[in-house]
Amino acid sequence: MAKLDKNFYIQDALTVAPQLIGKILVRKLKNGEIIKHRITETESYCGEEDTACHARAGKTKRTAIMYEQGGFAYIYLCYGVHYMLNVVTGEKEHPQAVLIRGVEGYNGPGKLTKAMNIGKELNGIDLVDSDEIWIEDDGYVTSYTTSKRIGIDYATEPYKSMEWRFIANTHFVFA
Repeated sequence: MAKLDKNFYIQDALTVAPQLIGKILVRKLKNGEIIKHRITETESYCGEEDTACHARAGKTKRTAIMYEQGGFAYIYLCYGVHYMLNVVTGEKEHPQAVLIRGVEGYNGPGKLTKAMNIGKELNGIDLVDSDEIWIEDDGYVTSYTTSKRIGIDYATEPYKSMEWRFIANTHFVFA
């Protein structure tokens, strides 16, 4: 298995999101335990013009990491309850990210971050160089379907209806 490199992440979010389906999200805990789950669902968020993207309001303290070159983790707290793991993609100063919505065994971004002990302390971490969290490619490939993104009722058209959600066609058992 190989860790994904910087070249993978500097592609745009709409290219990276479907390519992440089937890759393996890896989390190494402080006690040395390693947790691995195959990615089953992603969503793309594509810049300031995408009214569903956090960068829609421009660069802020919260979104500054999205303006970095692809390969960083963007983690935020949603509704004061669940952490959401996003992978920053694209070129520097072109804010884009891919939300990891599901992994094998955990259907939902909040469930997966809880199960894998992913929190705000990992926000801004370099997924290429990190020994705490990264993504691997073991060569597994699966087909996927697309649909509208979830939980973006605040977005305007056409972004509200874009089919920028990618879901593995392989059937997994979820917790």
